[in-house]
Amino acid sequence: MTVVLKLGGSVVTEKDRAETIDGAALDHTADAIADAISVGDVDDLVVVHGGGSFGHHHASEFGVSTTDGSHDVDAVHAIHGAMTTLNQFVLRRLLDRDVPAVPIQPFSAGHRSERGELTFPFGQIETLLSEGFVPVLHGDLVAHAGEGVTVVSGDELVVELAASLGADRVGLCSAVPGVLDDADAVIDRIDEYDDVADVLGESEATDVSGGMAAKVRALLDLDSNATIFGRDGLSAFLEGDDPGTTID
Repeated sequence: MTVVLKLGGSVVTEKDRAETIDGAALDHTADAIADAISVGDVDDLVVVHGGGSFGHHHASEFGVSTTDGSHDVDAVHAIHGAMTTLNQFVLRRLLDRDVPAVPIQPFSAGHRSERGELTFPFGQIETLLSEGFVPVLHGDLVAHAGEGVTVVSGDELVVELAASLGADRVGLCSAVPGVLDDADAVIDRIDEYDDVADVLGESEATDVSGGMAAKVRALLDLDSNATIFGRDGLSAFLEGDDPGTTID
């Protein structure tokens, strides 16, 4: 079974404090992943983590987003450098628990056409999976024809990975227990974006990739179901349950 798991930036970092990891949350997340692998709940796992207070902070400062590009070399080094630093924190937590995690840097592999279409060598990830590794990707910059560089979000990578790998399950672990309605209750299932458009707001912290609204839009494009859940639902998801909100 192939599982694509996104760890939101709000799960692994303190999003309102620049370049600050949430050590306790990251430990909890790594424990859940290691446990699921050790008992055989997950065979092939790809992990994608968001930028949180690392990438988003610098991208906002330089005015770079998924659509607005930059030719500023300082922006490239600041944004990509912050993301590789965060990636090392995530990898270290997994490696300390004997998870065979390996880094995949989107900036070194992907690019966008002038129309914004992403090209990425997913065959590399398929091969790593078949050889027993756990690829760990992250939101990053990519070369963008006519724009210099733009952001590729973790959510976009999740959708592209799920489609390319034919993933059996897709999960997004967030700081909230799912998509919430006006009364802050978890919406069990979303089939159409218009049904929840009124309750999907912007992220409270700096986020250049669109917040929860962008997540729901992206996941609705998948052929398979996806799940958005909170930190406490991670173990249940990896065990095969569907906590939080199912996006169909």
